[in-house]
Amino acid sequence: MAANDGEYGMPDQKAPFSEFENAFSEKVIRMGFIRKVYGILMVQLAITAGFICLFLYVPEVQKFTASHIELFWIAFVLMLIVMIVLVCCDKVRRNYPSNIVLLVIFTVLESFMLGCAAGGYKADEVMMAVGICAVVTLGLTIFAFQTKWDFTTCGGFLLVAVLILICFGFICIFIPGRVVGIVYASLGALIFSLYIVYDTQLMLGGRHKYSISPEEYIFAALNLYLDIINLFLFILQLVSYARR
Repeated sequence: MAANDGEYGMPDQKAPFSEFENAFSEKVIRMGFIRKVYGILMVQLAITAGFICLFLYVPEVQKFTASHIELFWIAFVLMLIVMIVLVCCDKVRRNYPSNIVLLVIFTVLESFMLGCAAGGYKADEVMMAVGICAVVTLGLTIFAFQTKWDFTTCGGFLLVAVLILICFGFICIFIPGRVVGIVYASLGALIFSLYIVYDTQLMLGGRHKYSISPEEYIFAALNLYLDIINLFLFILQLVSYARR
């Protein structure tokens, strides 16, 4: 009987501890993943902020890029190529250090393009948009961490919303106007605000239906970076319309 108790009883007693140990280990891995993603994201945003300040406060840089518009389009093409590689080639995206190198190249190219775009606005408008974007992003991140609503199931809805926004953007080309521009920028800011919550919850995992693998820290950082950059651009348009 003693042998039977040891053989059959002990596994039942250890099972809860084993489940707790697995859950604890998964939580530790997920928290390390989140810290890594936000660390990479902060470096990306710092690089972007540096390029924006360079274009805003160094007139020679603005004049040079304005007289060599081909640099913008070269950066645009290269940025698309690097982004496609990072998004579509999971082996490249997970292979260190090539994934970091590609992400740095992508960030520099995107920052250069963003600097060119910001150079067309007044410095106080850009700084105001940066402040608003930072506050909104922080609030949305806290909301995504705390809310019981699961936004990871809304991926299809958000994709449709982006496609509608793109179509509306083409319409705005043929129907220019301040009101149409404000509506377009407002819709864009709303959609990418939802994307920040969506991508944040994908990164969190846990009780959410869908999540990103901890190996995909480059992909998670890339998603959040693009969400924040797009949100900033739409907010910048809104600020510009409001000031003018």
